Amino acid sequence: MSQEKTIKTTTDIDSLRSEIRDKSVRVIDVRREEDYKQSHIPTAVNLPLANLLSDDSPERVLKLVNAMGIGDETRVVVYDDTFGALASRVAWTLEYLGHSDVSLLETTFSKWKSLGLENDDKIPEIQSKEHSIHLKPEILSTSDYLETSKDKPNVILIDNRERLNYLEQAYSWCNQSSI
Repeated sequence: MSQEKTIKTTTDIDSLRSEIRDKSVRVIDVRREEDYKQSHIPTAVNLPLANLLSDDSPERVLKLVNAMGIGDETRVVVYDDTFGALASRVAWTLEYLGHSDVSLLETTFSKWKSLGLENDDKIPEIQSKEHSIHLKPEILSTSDYLETSKDKPNVILIDNRERLNYLEQAYSWCNQSSI
């Protein structure tokens, strides 16, 4: 029987609540700092996407990850209030860095609150950890990759940027109505 860990893409509410009680997860809230300070899922740390994107070099991301108390074996669940649009970018960045156990919360924070689930405004005290870097370049799609792949019949390119960014900066070879 295989000893490999099963990695989940999403985490359901009940599982996350259990992991928080067991202290077996690092929860990352990627909403704006002011929203996080008003209310967040208990034990969550804040990493606004804008903060990450201001410099997403592996070295800087590693410093952020260490400061958030994420080691190589730490289970991570990321959430936002946009059905995963922002959280998925943070999760991808962690995966690119080489973190293998990261998933998205299956719901938004607004929905979490509307269900009457636990939330607070306490900023958790975090013990820094050491994470290693094992970059996964195979999950990075560069412009060169896109250019060489666009005409391959077995490749489907999906542009998941927000609609306004997509409309303003669409690649000339993309059919905007089909993406």
